[in-house]
Amino acid sequence: MEIRQQRSTAAQVREAAEEFIRLFHRENPEAGDPRPRLAAVREELATSGTYRHTPEELVHGARVAWRNSNRCIGRLYWNSLRVRDRRELFAADEVAEECFAHLREATNGGRVRPTITVFAPDTPDRPGPLIWSEQLVRYAGYGDHHSVTVGDARNAPLTEALLRLGWAGGPGTPFDLLPLVVQGADDKPRWFDTPADAVLEVPILHPEDAGWADWGLRWHAVPAISNMCLEIGGIHYPAAPFNGWYMGTEIGARNLADTDRYNLLPAVARRLGLDTSTDRTLWKDRALVELNRAVLDSFDRAGVTIADHHTESRRFLTHLEREEHKGRAVGADWAWIVPPISGSATPVFHRTYDDRQSATAYVHHSGARERAEGRDLV
Repeated sequence: MEIRQQRSTAAQVREAAEEFIRLFHRENPEAGDPRPRLAAVREELATSGTYRHTPEELVHGARVAWRNSNRCIGRLYWNSLRVRDRRELFAADEVAEECFAHLREATNGGRVRPTITVFAPDTPDRPGPLIWSEQLVRYAGYGDHHSVTVGDARNAPLTEALLRLGWAGGPGTPFDLLPLVVQGADDKPRWFDTPADAVLEVPILHPEDAGWADWGLRWHAVPAISNMCLEIGGIHYPAAPFNGWYMGTEIGARNLADTDRYNLLPAVARRLGLDTSTDRTLWKDRALVELNRAVLDSFDRAGVTIADHHTESRRFLTHLEREEHKGRAVGADWAWIVPPISGSATPVFHRTYDDRQSATAYVHHSGARERAEGRDLV
């Protein structure tokens, strides 16, 4: 993912603003002649150094940013993104409250809705709020240990920082909900306990082996990215959490399987009675497939939206065809578009892509990774 600096020159902001306004009017003919709007934006920029998007421009910009997301395979439905306009909010407690409301609305009883909540932008006079947490829902990691009972190792640095800051910790399960870390405009970062009623979790069970219930595996229903900046026409919205729905491999082949996350493949292999003495038995591959079967079956049984990597790959090619028919180039990062299992069995594997960057996009600003790890939080 591209790392961008927060600062832009006045000329860069004006150029990006004009490009976006023309795009908006071109793709929304009912908006009429763009010239009056361009004149108004230029005047606003000359007076204040920034400008305010209309509600319609904000909605279209957020959707186009999803359309431009090179690492996202699920862009077919970009134009259905629900946009929650909360640009009047700067304070950390208000941002946190709306983030939890976002989760409730996006969860939608399990029929997950692609949603974004846009908070106050950066301006020459004041920065916008920041969400330090990588996602709105994250599980704690209680240190460097081989046992699954210590949780998500990826989040161990943030967990440690929160404990130093005064968080009492969760009950000590592998899936304790971490607080959300938010920094209000002109304020220090603060943590807010994640309400249990804002997070729908799915127990992960195997379709044929009831014994998996003993592990107590589960995962949350909504993957809401929260530490990326939404950039539209030269305006930066540093707090703009957004979600689609999960593709099964994100959970079954990465979150639960990666050696620096939950590292479940050895346990699954033992449960299946596989020979793990050598990689040539392909025990990892067989365990990976069963873990992914369990994830998909569990979400289906719970009535929670999830995609499989074969279906989503076909949908992505449909998205390419539609965009090309409209004369729009589609950027994509091959390493992210191709699923982490059975890549060559999916149609997205057998072609190349242009990893092109766009001005209207979701981007990581410098320092995002450090904030997600809780560095300098105390």
